[in-house]
Amino acid sequence: MAWSGSEGEFQDFVDKYGLTFPQINDERGDIYARFGIAYQPALVIVSPDGSTETVAGAVDESLLNQIISEAA
Repeated sequence: MAWSGSEGEFQDFVDKYGLTFPQINDERGDIYARFGIAYQPALVIVSPDGSTETVAGAVDESLLNQIISEAA
């Protein structure tokens, strides 16, 4: 997950939702710019060959499982 808010808001969000996967504070917006993300929520899948797929909007568990299956 990349975040572009303040460090305090970032940590509050991580703590509130009990997130255990790696978090990146993207305060400068470098990651958003690299993948052409204009807003959240958005998901970028990066395949081993470097190709990307961007999903704009929220992703539920069913859609995430489908995306992962198709990428494998």
